[in-house]
Formats: sequence, C-alpha cells, structure tokens
Amino acid sequence: MRLSVMSLILSMSLMLLTAASPARAVNLIRDADIEHSLDQLAAPILRAAGLNPSNVRILIVNDSGLNAFVINGRAIFVHSGLLQRLTSAEQLQSVIAHEAAHIANGHISRRLTNLRGTNTAAGFGLALALAVALAGNNAEAAGAVAVGSVGSAQRQFFSHTRAEESAADQSAVRFMLRAGVNPRGALEVLDMFRGQEALSVSRQDPYARTHPLTSDRIRAMRGLVAANPSTADTNLNSEYWFARAQGKLSAFVQNPGWTLRRVRGDDSQLATMRRAVAYHRRADANRAIQTMQSLIASAPNDAYWYELYGQILLESRQAGPAVQAYQNAVSLNGNEPLILGGYGRALLALDTADGNARAVRALERARALDGQSSAILRDLGQAYAKTGQPGLASLATAERYALQGRINDAVVHATRASDRLPRGSAPWQRAQDVLSAAQ
Repeated sequence: MRLSVMSLILSMSLMLLTAASPARAVNLIRDADIEHSLDQLAAPILRAAGLNPSNVRILIVNDSGLNAFVINGRAIFVHSGLLQRLTSAEQLQSVIAHEAAHIANGHISRRLTNLRGTNTAAGFGLALALAVALAGNNAEAAGAVAVGSVGSAQRQFFSHTRAEESAADQSAVRFMLRAGVNPRGALEVLDMFRGQEALSVSRQDPYARTHPLTSDRIRAMRGLVAANPSTADTNLNSEYWFARAQGKLSAFVQNPGWTLRRVRGDDSQLATMRRAVAYHRRADANRAIQTMQSLIASAPNDAYWYELYGQILLESRQAGPAVQAYQNAVSLNGNEPLILGGYGRALLALDTADGNARAVRALERARALDGQSSAILRDLGQAYAKTGQPGLASLATAERYALQGRINDAVVHATRASDRLPRGSAPWQRAQDVLSAAQ
C-alpha cells in the first residue's frame, strides 16, 4: 500500500472515530500486580524476538471478546476475555509471541507510520480507540458509518494479511523455542478459534477478523510444531505468574460467589488473594481486611499484596490505614507507577493540605513513569485542583479524556489549559499536543 493511500485511509479512520464513538471510552484494566505478572511471562519471549522487555508493555483491554493486537511497538494489548479463556502460560506466551512477531517483522510500522505522536497520551488514546472500535465487537456498527469501500478499507487497515499471519506464526514458534517455551501453546490457541472463518462477520470473535484464520494456517502451524519438537517441560514459574494474573483478573470481574467456590479448601497465597477480593466485592470489609492481613503475614516483602491491601482499605473508607499500606508498597517498589498512583489517591482521600501536597508529588512521579494511566491522570487533576493549580488540572483532565478516546471532551479541557498555562511552557506544549491530535 502506497503512502498516499495510507494517509487517506488514516484520515477517514480518524473521521470515523470522531463521528462514531465520541463518548465511548476505551477502558484498560490497569493493575500493577497483573501487569507485573504478565511482564514476567513476556520478558523471555520479547528478548527472543530482539525486543527490549522494558520498552514493550502487556496491557489488558476491558473487553469480553477474544482478541489481542498491537498499535505501535511499545505495547501488546490482550482482551480480558481472552486472558480468562486461556488455560496455560504457554498459550498466553504464544499470543504474546505472535503479537511480538508483528512488531519485530515491521507489520505495524507500515500501518501507523503517519499516526504521529502515538507515544503521547493523545496519540496513544486515538490509536487505541480506533483499533478497539474497528477490530472489536462493534466493528460492524462502526464500519456502517463509513460509505461503501471506506468501511472495508478501515477494517483492512487494522487487520493482518494472510501472508503476515503466516510469517508471524513462523516467527512466534521460533521465539518460543529460543525462549525455552513449548510451542504447543500456539497450536492450542489456533484450535480455539477453529471454524471462525465459516461464521458471519457479526458472529466471529474479533481475533478472527483481525488475524485471518484458515484451515491452511492451522495445518501449517501443526507442521511447524511437529518440525520443531520441544523437550521443554511445563515451567512452574511461568504457570505461577499466569495463575496470578488470571486469578486476580477473574476475582475482580467474575461473581464473588464464583470465586469463593473455586478457592474453597485452598490455602495457597493466590487463593487467599482471590478470597480477599471476593469478600471485598461483597462489601464484607472486615473479612477482606483480615484475609489480606493473613496474606501479608505470609509474604511480608510482596509490594503487590500491600498495594491490594491499600486498595481494599481505601475503598472501605479507611484512608489513614490505606496510606500506611501504600507507603509500605512504595518502600518495597518505589518505581512502580500504579503503586505510586494508589498512594497519591490515598493521600487525596485524607483531604488535608499536607496530604494534597504529598499527593501531587506522588502522582507527578507516577505520571512521569507512566503517562498512559487514566486513573493517575484523573487523580493528578484532582490534586492540582485541590492545590490551586487550575491550568495543570485542566491539562491532566484533557490528557485523560484523550487517552480514553473522548476527543471532544479533551479539546474543551486542552483549550482551557492553553488559556491558563504560560505560553511556551512544557505543560502548555502538552496541551497543544492534545489539540493537534484532535485536529
């Protein structure tokens, strides 16, 4: 596809986004513990692909559909529905390997070369909102806004060709073998989607629309796995991180009764964590807190247990103890932005001048480490407002809306920030980035 054609498709895609989903926020499930677990699983695969694990994050899209995708070279997105459906670390690592192959093989850069600023909150949010709208469960509804072949071109823009899928399959198997991961997981994932191509588009899982799945492709994968037999045993460490990520996610999205039934009689740390979340979601604060205290006593150096404890305390309206729990988490892992974000949120809940000032410092540090968390930006906006900095409050709000794909709302607040911030300053320039992305 020539550059001029790509530019045309991209402009039409951005118009579609504005017209079709101005109020539809793209929700990521941001959780430090889950993302840390996924990082442990992804690191050997990414290194095998020649990518730096520090530069590629694994993020969860809050969507029950079965899909995974990339929009640039800095993040791999996995739908929450897919993470819950998979049954082993090898299967999840095969998904990561396949998406890493699209990055390593240059399939993404050819599509997004004209989408400037994908590393900014606004550019990242636009690209993510567009990818979810066109590749997700509402792709047909979104495509209907376009005229004729435009809708088809947009869907094709975010889909991979059969040749790219074949190349990614081969690379994924190579990466898994190089990382010491049995590639049978890749075949198991493809088998999960077998028969999708025979369904109407409206009934297909998003994965089948964005990753062309054919009987030939499955046969080729069987051949690849057979030709590259692996003697790698199940990696118990990988299975632990998979169970931790999947277990925490399911505890928050499944019915609490469902979770409690599945951990009955299990006294392991992961089961205890899931039990605490279930009690918390049932609004049984005393049992949730006691369960977390027991968990922390069994693993006093796990920053993520303290973070969860702080969240439960904060959401149970116990701001003071929550601040202490988050302080413990920060002392164990002070470079984790989402932990710092939770700490700042707890400090805001104290509703004191000192707490608000400390919250600004914690949240600014969190934002510097991760500028693509809408929760951090939301809380930072509140912290700025409470400390008498309306221009910065408007900027944080604009970036949050841009990150969620709510461009009209982002423009309102970015304009307000531009009027209040010193012209030419770094914050003023960030406001211009949001306005530029919207245009």
